Amino acid sequence: MNYRSVIKVLGFLLLVTSACLVLPALISLAYGESDWPYYLATTGIGVLLGGGTLLVLRDAPDLRVREGFAVVAFGWLFVGILGALPFWFSGQIPSFTDAAFESISGFTTTGSSILSDIESRSHATLFWRAMTHWLGGMGIVLLALAILPLLGVGGMQLFRAEVPGPVAERLTPRIRETAKILWMVYMLLTALETVALMFAGMGLFDAVCHSFATMATGGFSNHNQSVGGYGTPAMEWVIIVFMFLAGANFTLHFLALKGKYWVYWRDEEFKFYGVIILICTGLVMAVLLPLHYYPHWSEALRLALFQVVSIITTTGFGTADYLLWPPLAHAIFLVLMAVGGCAGSTGGGIKVMRVLILLKHAKLELRKMLHPRGVFTLWFNNRAISRNLQTNVLGFFLLFMMVYVGGVLILTLGGRDLLTAVGATAATLGNIGPGLGEVGPASNYGDMLDWEKWLLMFFMITGRLELFTVLVLFLPGAWRKS
Repeated sequence: MNYRSVIKVLGFLLLVTSACLVLPALISLAYGESDWPYYLATTGIGVLLGGGTLLVLRDAPDLRVREGFAVVAFGWLFVGILGALPFWFSGQIPSFTDAAFESISGFTTTGSSILSDIESRSHATLFWRAMTHWLGGMGIVLLALAILPLLGVGGMQLFRAEVPGPVAERLTPRIRETAKILWMVYMLLTALETVALMFAGMGLFDAVCHSFATMATGGFSNHNQSVGGYGTPAMEWVIIVFMFLAGANFTLHFLALKGKYWVYWRDEEFKFYGVIILICTGLVMAVLLPLHYYPHWSEALRLALFQVVSIITTTGFGTADYLLWPPLAHAIFLVLMAVGGCAGSTGGGIKVMRVLILLKHAKLELRKMLHPRGVFTLWFNNRAISRNLQTNVLGFFLLFMMVYVGGVLILTLGGRDLLTAVGATAATLGNIGPGLGEVGPASNYGDMLDWEKWLLMFFMITGRLELFTVLVLFLPGAWRKS
C-alpha cells in the first residue's frame, strides 16, 4: 500500500467537495438566511486540507488496485465528514454524530435521516442534503475521474472500485471520456425531471432538490411526509418514472440516447427488473384492494407502484406509511430492499443482475443433478458467464448475508427489537433509507444511540461500495508495502 498516493487523491476529493459547498452558501445568500458563513468556512477548511495535501504530495506515484480500494472507501468517509461540518457549525444539526449521519447518508444515497422537522430547516441545509445525494449518486470519485489524469493519477483503478455492479465496463476506450459520458446522461435526466416536476406544480427549488434525490436514488425530501406530503398524483407519477430510470443501467440510457432504443428489450437484467416491479406491484395491490385500504383501485395502484419502485431502486421516497399495510406487503418490501437496482445504476442492494445470475446458477445446479455427466454453460445477455464471475456473485451474496445477519445480531444485543434491527440493517446496507419498526417511513433514526448510528454509517458506506471494496481493507495483505 502506497499511503502517499492514497492521501494525495483524498486531498483532491476534499477540494472537489469544497468547491461544491459554495453552491449552498449562494443559496443561503439568495434566500437572505444566515448560515452561508458556515458553508464558506467549511470550504476554507477543505481547501486548506486538500490543497495542502496536494502540494506536499504532488510527486506521489500512480494508484494501483489496492490504493484504489482505499481511496474509494476512505473517500466516502472523509467527504462525508467534511460535508457534515456546515450542518454542525450552523446549529441546524447540533450533534456531530447526527450531522455525520445525515451527511454520510446523503453521499451514500441512503436517505436515512435523523431530522424530524424538515420543513423548518434553512434552504441551504435542504439544498446541501439533496446535493450530497446527487454527488454521491454517480460517485464523487467518478466525477474526479475526468480530472485525475491532470494530477498524474490513473483512473481505471478508481473506476473498478466505484462503479456499482458486478462488472464495470467502459463506454469508451478512455476512462476520462467514460466518466464524462456518464455524468452527461446523469445531468440530462436530472434536468428533464426538474422540468417535469415544475410542470406538475412543484416549485423550482423543491423540484431541483427532489430531482437530485431521485436520480441518485437517495430519498431526502423537503417535506416531513416525503413526496406524499405534496398530495399531487402528477408529481408522484413523474417521480415513479425517473426512479425507474435511475434504477436501470445508465449504459442503456446512453445507448438509447444514441438511437439504439432496442437495447432495453434485449437486456436480460432490465427485463427482469421490470418483471419484478410488475409482479410485486400486483401482489401489493392484491392485499390492499380486498381490505379497502383506498377508495379507488387507481389510487391503490399508484401508491403500490410508487412504493415498490421506491424500494427496489433504494430511493426511499414515501407516499404512504406502508407499516400500516398488511404483513405480506412488509415481506415483499423486505425482499426488494435486498434486491436493489440494476448493475450500473445509482441504486444499492445486491443488484438485479446478481439475483438473476444466482437464479440461473441454481437452475443449472438442478439440471446437473438430473444429468451428472452433462456440460452446461451459464448464459447472460447471450454471453457465457465465466466461473470467476459466478464465484464473485456467490461470494458477494454470502458476504452480504453475513454482514446483514451480523448487523441484526449486534443491534438486537444492544437492546433493539428484532423488527427495528432487521429494518435498520436492511435499509442502511441496501442504501434504502426508511426501514421497518422504529425506523419506518413515518419515523427517523434520531432516537438511535450514537454507537448505533456509527455502525449504520459503516453499513451505508459498505453497502454503497458493494462490500468487497471496504471489506478487502480488513485483510492484512491490503496494507503491506510492496
